[in-house]
Amino acid sequence: MTLAPHAPAAPEPARPALTARALVVEFPVGRGQKVHAVSGVDLDLPAGRTLGILGESGCGKSTVGRALIQLPPPDSGTVRLGAEELTALGPEELRRARARIQIIMQDPVSALNPRRKVKDLVWEGPSIWGRAAADKDTEVDAILRAVGLDPETVRDRRPHELSGGQCQRVCIARALMLDPEVLICDEPVSSLDVSVQAQILNLLETTTRERGLSMVFIAHDVSVVKNISDEVMVMYLGKVCEVLPSDGMHLAAAHPYTRLLLASLPEAQRSGDGSPAHPGASAEPAVVAAELPSPLDPPSGCRFRTRCPLATDRCAAEAPGLREIAPGHRIACHHIESTRSLP
Repeated sequence: MTLAPHAPAAPEPARPALTARALVVEFPVGRGQKVHAVSGVDLDLPAGRTLGILGESGCGKSTVGRALIQLPPPDSGTVRLGAEELTALGPEELRRARARIQIIMQDPVSALNPRRKVKDLVWEGPSIWGRAAADKDTEVDAILRAVGLDPETVRDRRPHELSGGQCQRVCIARALMLDPEVLICDEPVSSLDVSVQAQILNLLETTTRERGLSMVFIAHDVSVVKNISDEVMVMYLGKVCEVLPSDGMHLAAAHPYTRLLLASLPEAQRSGDGSPAHPGASAEPAVVAAELPSPLDPPSGCRFRTRCPLATDRCAAEAPGLREIAPGHRIACHHIESTRSLP
């Protein structure tokens, strides 16, 4: 009897660089009250890709970024860096794991010790981990050149002697010195001039591509997030509204809140060819006139319902879960079919 040859095993899908499940972060403010900053957020960051987190100020996007790196750890939920679960690690194990995931802060000047020279700021990480000081000058100069700085000019300067853009490049160089797998960028260009923003964004994009890094890019600027990200996660009041590919985002966006954010862009920026986000509609989507909810007492059910033109009794009684409506496109809305009829 002849046995049929075994079919080749299907390749296992690549492990995500970073995943989070059911993240919850709350901040007590006294009198039994607490800020519901992040409420049950799930996140997947494929290796070598960039995930943008988009939303208005106060939506919880920066808190998500800090929870991913355990600064502070979430109140509940899990974060996995590759195969390692960060939320289950002890202090020393977590300290070692953090070398693989680095964060770039919003204000580059405040993020740098004003008393230290650039060469010492950049070398701080390797110094902590005991790398030979004999390699310091060579490695520091190499990484400064990689981020577009002239070592001879900036090496012996202190942060107050540099521009904001130069300080942010130093922060990026410092993060890259430990050769991380994941970069968390928390509003890295919001405090910079527009012309400098473009330079830093190009640097981040080039760096992640050349080094094979994965990146979480957090910002409130729709056009910035859309252009630098492979996938965009839209947040509102601590919840995820929609996750979708950045390519064609202006046409594919389905959640009323995402549509509202896109409508806030100048018309020429809404798509690559300058066409409106939703052909035939010149006005932004209608929004119910209501006071913005407080994270101290968020609305029941869908948190966007107090501003949503599609809201019904079901939206107040039941929080919508994320549902996939197309490959790579998920939305948290009870009225997905109705969103297509919005302006």
